[in-house]
Amino acid sequence: MRTRGFMIIIIVLALTLPAQFVNTSRAELGKYWAQLITPTAGQVLHPGQVIKVEWRSWLPPVDLHECETEIWMSLDGGRTYTILLSPWMDPNVHFFFWTVPNTPTNAAVLEIRFGCEAAYPESYAPQPASQFVIKPSPSS
Repeated sequence: MRTRGFMIIIIVLALTLPAQFVNTSRAELGKYWAQLITPTAGQVLHPGQVIKVEWRSWLPPVDLHECETEIWMSLDGGRTYTILLSPWMDPNVHFFFWTVPNTPTNAAVLEIRFGCEAAYPESYAPQPASQFVIKPSPSS
């Protein structure tokens, strides 16, 4: 009987906890996050093609004047990010146009980075769920 009473108390407490303890989003925790919109998972790109790289993000509540966003690319499914795709960008910008290089891979993954000099550490948002393909150029 004591075990049953204890379990009822636990269940009642779990159901009555304030919403911030139960459904806390990343934004509520004050952490940076980003989600890639394009290119999409499985998309096939070709060298020389110009595409719009676009994402949405949540920025922490800091002074953004010393902050930047960068987009990096991995050719090995996200194990290493060795190619800087974008210039340093204002964090309020959420897209840029990119000319696809002749770097054939079946496992391209982008990472969206954000950071501020002293106000917020560099944060990484890899996008492995949006892996895409870069076909070799016809002359390769």
